[in-house]
Amino acid sequence: MDNEEPPLVLYRRAPRGLRRAVVEDFAKRVRQEVAGAPFTCLITRDDELQRLNREFLGKDYPTDVLSFPEPGGASLGEMAISTDRAAAQAAELGHELETEICVLLLHGALHLKGMDHESDGGRMARAERQWRRKMGLPSGLIERARA
Repeated sequence: MDNEEPPLVLYRRAPRGLRRAVVEDFAKRVRQEVAGAPFTCLITRDDELQRLNREFLGKDYPTDVLSFPEPGGASLGEMAISTDRAAAQAAELGHELETEICVLLLHGALHLKGMDHESDGGRMARAERQWRRKMGLPSGLIERARA
């Protein structure tokens, strides 16, 4: 029997120039410091996020990050991040693609831990802000939505 954890980051049609080591190192840090348990992150494109959004949430449009918690499982669950959305947001905000993917990865991990910024009275926003500061990340999704 193999006790190996599932891959932390999977790539499907990621851009050639993406510095994967930056993303993977950050994902390891999030797993250790924030999540405290394994999870899997798929880095892919808009069309796949749109398909997942439609199939699981009934919303027929692409989005930047989706989280699929696995309550009671050995893993916290899975998330998917669109490099198309991340690249557009990074360009708009003036930082690198990898930085935006890290922002999205942190946001997704907090959702995997059961947080929900739409219904938790600011708990997730406070946690995201605290972790972003600790990890040296720019503004997060919740702050941007409120601005």
